[in-house]
Amino acid sequence: MWDEEIRHMASSHAIMASGVFMATVVPAVLVPGFSVYGTHLLWQYSVAGVVAVVNISLFWLLGVSPPTKKHTITYKVSRLVRSCLYLLLSCLFFHTVVVLYGAPLLESALETFSLAVLLTSLTTLRCVCVLGPNVQAWIRVLSRHGAMSVWDTSLQMVVGCSVVGAWLGAFPIPLDWDRPWQVWPVSCSLGGVIGYLTGLVVAPTWIHWHRKHLTYKSK
Repeated sequence: MWDEEIRHMASSHAIMASGVFMATVVPAVLVPGFSVYGTHLLWQYSVAGVVAVVNISLFWLLGVSPPTKKHTITYKVSRLVRSCLYLLLSCLFFHTVVVLYGAPLLESALETFSLAVLLTSLTTLRCVCVLGPNVQAWIRVLSRHGAMSVWDTSLQMVVGCSVVGAWLGAFPIPLDWDRPWQVWPVSCSLGGVIGYLTGLVVAPTWIHWHRKHLTYKSK
């Protein structure tokens, strides 16, 4: 029943994962001295930018986003403005949460905000692309039994894996190993990206194996 959508999802996820790979490899070839550790902020924004462009393009081409009820220019501009506002608020939210969990408040503010931007591109941007600028729909889908489509289920998994990955990435920071990836916020960024890639693989795989048992409430 869901085979065609699962194939589309697997293909789009493969392109998204390739985008992360290209965002890491291409700057290393074009920018002298580029490295994930040495120029970490540049790598973060490179990954965040590519993830944003690839997600927006793919979800638009696949028609995953909910159709708009109105087709006026004013309404479309309003949706765009609300989407941008929610993404900005998401950056501030992640920044605040990370600081409350122990990140430096002022000393590494730029690094912390860059991590927040990266996490927003891995999580909130996908919510906007799949569900539109609708916070109530986000809360519904991210709740345990709120998925209404295979794309909602994949959203739950990718967002969950990204957040958990970033959280797990914080554990090695206080250890006295003196490794370059322990510098704030390298391990959290790597954890978030690894979690994101894991979610991209796990989501279509899990949905494929459980497709015969999937039932969704009508919207």
